Amino acid sequence: MAGHFPDTLFVRYADDGLVHCKSEAEARRLQEAIGARLKACGLELHPEKTKIVYCRDGNRKKDYPNTSFDFLGYTFRGRLAKSKRGVYFNSFSPALSGNAAKRIREKMRTWNIGRWSEAGIEEIAERANPALRGWWNYYAAFYMSEFKRVIAHLNDILMKWAVRKYRRFKRSRVKARTWLRRMAERAPDLLYHWTLGVLPSAG
Repeated sequence: MAGHFPDTLFVRYADDGLVHCKSEAEARRLQEAIGARLKACGLELHPEKTKIVYCRDGNRKKDYPNTSFDFLGYTFRGRLAKSKRGVYFNSFSPALSGNAAKRIREKMRTWNIGRWSEAGIEEIAERANPALRGWWNYYAAFYMSEFKRVIAHLNDILMKWAVRKYRRFKRSRVKARTWLRRMAERAPDLLYHWTLGVLPSAG
């Protein structure tokens, strides 16, 4: 396809891909050409994932049915951004997608931390930190605030673990949360997300 459309930027990963077009007319021509090429190979475009998206931002302000898309765990859409000069503007940029956020939360639940009543928080950190670090390295490249909101869920999981583990809290989530906050302040390097400033809420 690059030989037939040398001025068009293609981005591909495995069986997913993006095509950057300058107009809707160009996008439709390319969609038809790609569909024909795949058909010749006994393949077809995914009927749900294949769509033309208008990258709406501060300079492109028209209305269009599709103004966002997901790619490689990110959702690309219009967002409020801040320039190096401190000026806010509307950009078209990526952030952690809803599906990726759901997978991260589900993965954290599979650890069953709430049942680790015999484990100390150091053991939990040893188990969780590699995953937290890996997620951060991939998903925090853009709009890290979206990612931080998701991994903050781990603090809730830890709070529930503390309630089960320590009888002195008398099943009080407030007491457990206060203890966890103090722990994070005393040892901020213990859990990777604490080093990023994602601390348990106070009280």
